Amino acid sequence: MTKKTLTVKLVKSPIGTRADHKATVLGLGLKKIRQTRVLEDTPAVRGMINKVNYLVQVL
Repeated sequence: MTKKTLTVKLVKSPIGTRADHKATVLGLGLKKIRQTRVLEDTPAVRGMINKVNYLVQVL
């Protein structure tokens, strides 16, 4: 069975945001602007994306 995935891209800098939002971006594996990561589609990952939705883009 294939696992569903999400491609997440960092589109805005987390500088100047709350510390927990910076930690969430790092938890998603994003360190540089325009960096993309392919992540497994789980409720935990979806929650992290929703928390920092103004910094990331789901492709």
